[in-house]
Amino acid sequence: MHKRWVVIWTMAFLFIQGTGPYAAGDREGCGKKETDAKIAGILEAAPLKGGIVAISVRSADSGKLLYEQNGNTLLRPASNMKLLTAAAALETLGKNTRFKTGVYRTGAIQNGTLYGDIYIQGGGDPALLKSDLADWAAELKKQGIRRIQGDLVGDDSRYDDTRYSLDLPWSDEQEYYGAQISALTLSPNRDYDAGTAIFEVVPAKKPGMKARIKMVPESGMVKLVNHVRTVRDGEQQEDDIVISRAHGGNTFTASGTITADSAAVRQWKAVWDPAKWVLSVFKKTLEENGITVQGTIKTGRVKDAAVPVLFSQSPPLSSIMVPFLKFSNNTIAEMLVKEMGKTEKGEGSWEKGLEVIRSVAGNFGMDPDQMMLRDGSGISHADLVRANDLTALLYRIQEKDWFPCFFDALPVAGAENRLEGGTLRNRFKGTAARGQVFAKTGSITGVSTLSGYMQATSGEKLIFSILINNVLDEEAVHQAEEQIVLQFINQGGEG
Repeated sequence: MHKRWVVIWTMAFLFIQGTGPYAAGDREGCGKKETDAKIAGILEAAPLKGGIVAISVRSADSGKLLYEQNGNTLLRPASNMKLLTAAAALETLGKNTRFKTGVYRTGAIQNGTLYGDIYIQGGGDPALLKSDLADWAAELKKQGIRRIQGDLVGDDSRYDDTRYSLDLPWSDEQEYYGAQISALTLSPNRDYDAGTAIFEVVPAKKPGMKARIKMVPESGMVKLVNHVRTVRDGEQQEDDIVISRAHGGNTFTASGTITADSAAVRQWKAVWDPAKWVLSVFKKTLEENGITVQGTIKTGRVKDAAVPVLFSQSPPLSSIMVPFLKFSNNTIAEMLVKEMGKTEKGEGSWEKGLEVIRSVAGNFGMDPDQMMLRDGSGISHADLVRANDLTALLYRIQEKDWFPCFFDALPVAGAENRLEGGTLRNRFKGTAARGQVFAKTGSITGVSTLSGYMQATSGEKLIFSILINNVLDEEAVHQAEEQIVLQFINQGGEG
């Protein structure tokens, strides 16, 4: 249903006259006293006391600033930063771009044995799956290879070797949302949680026994120490499984308990050294397809004498946008930053990629001198943007040919289908905003944000940004955000 709304929205934009950023304090024709009073009441309530709240609301048709509260105050955007990253990536890389991974070999094939090495050259594909590796194995087998005398070598040199953004908390590096960034990486699922493994914990048949733990995808590189114990039904209210990895290695320790009647418990954990992780899973995939590898796995650049075996391509960027924005995928965000740096500046680094984002944001109505960009995902507590600038960006990009795929990738309020609702599927249920708010959520410690598009009950189309910083109760803050949005849904931009 919302796809049809995108078409209407996009067609309506063709009639928009005038562009340009709107200065702070441009409140002509903004909300009535009743709207101001109701929002003031929300801001003065307990969840937001002591916090800082910025609100910016524009007409989607004219770009006119209809309402603002601290709209020009620099605040942490959390994952609303991904709106800038997505817009910059679509603008610079193009919605149809695909990320290419190359497989090469050296040496000759004699009697089913390759007397040389296999190289995998990463091209920044966040959507690489084990099924792709199986296709590679099938192609090698088709070329008559049953045994590889040499090594498996991963080339991740497209990006620099800085694996973590400047401000990633050390405690997040083992979590899926803090995975290492590499030009050669692997996803365990179609959410494209690149650089992570999924651990599936299943209770043993009898209490007292160790639980069974399966890793997806399986790999000889990752080791698991299992201390999870199965307990009787009703012995505890909920499972308390903890899976952790020490810095600098791939030995995971699982501890805690799981009840005998529990369903499988899944946890996503980031691996150390994504390129070697790909090689390890590929080696196992080769073995599953009847190809043995005599050598080791290591990283290095593809040799000039290497012969191309095949090239695989990711889905187009327009498709990757869906898990990126719907599920707020940090790894995709940071890979796109480095790809923009490589494509536009010749260097796959955060520094160069963020320069590209800053430039594109400036072209879309944001003030480049009034922002602090430290990463592409918003996980940094040093990122700073202004709510008025975010709504200016969201207004300007409506004219781009890639806007429909950007819009369609935004979470939809209260939509039960996971691929539609994304991070908003459990919010705004039973309200007038259900199915009428298309927005990016954001959350880091002390911060909650929500920015995007909404349609008021009057039919008026609005662009909004709510940035809330320095608060304590995330769940209560979500409710406050929703109350603010509902005020504009019910009253429109003019109150």
